[in-house]
Amino acid sequence: MTELFLLFVSSIFVNNILLTRFLGCCPFMGVSSRLKTAVGMGAAVVFVIVLASLMTWLTYNFLLAPLGLEYLYTLAFILVIAALVQFVELVLKKLNPTLYKALGIFLPLITTNCAVLGVAVLNMSERYTLTQSLVNALGSSLGFLLAIALMAGIRERVETNEGIPACLQGLPLTLITAGLMSIAFMGFTGMGK
Repeated sequence: MTELFLLFVSSIFVNNILLTRFLGCCPFMGVSSRLKTAVGMGAAVVFVIVLASLMTWLTYNFLLAPLGLEYLYTLAFILVIAALVQFVELVLKKLNPTLYKALGIFLPLITTNCAVLGVAVLNMSERYTLTQSLVNALGSSLGFLLAIALMAGIRERVETNEGIPACLQGLPLTLITAGLMSIAFMGFTGMGK
């Protein structure tokens, strides 16, 4: 039980998918200008990563491995993730049209979000059990949500500041902020030892 808890905490803070593994940077930069939109995107990514990890683990262990087709894991994982994102898109369009419109093009881009595929591949390469895969997926996706929400909060706050030089406004300050957040998350390294 403590091993699962350490895996969960580690995947949120120590091995944060965005700030230490640098996966999923496109939506991190593109959707993190408003907190509400960032949290909506983060929640969608949490749902997709956890469900994708479940489906890819089952696909790998019960379809690809028994048939000796392990080398097709990337293709199989991408197909599973694409189908799940289409499902999430339909659900969001029906249940929350405002969030669906706010996410815009970034919602279908979850399909190409390397964080989703990265977590699935990491689960496979680390040979995690189903439980470990789901714990890692939940922790990694919550780490994504935490990072994108923190970035959105900082960007909203900075937007109202008039003292920022023109050469740093926009993307340069966003990149500097992301780098500082990454350094801050490095402070969690060694936690749990």
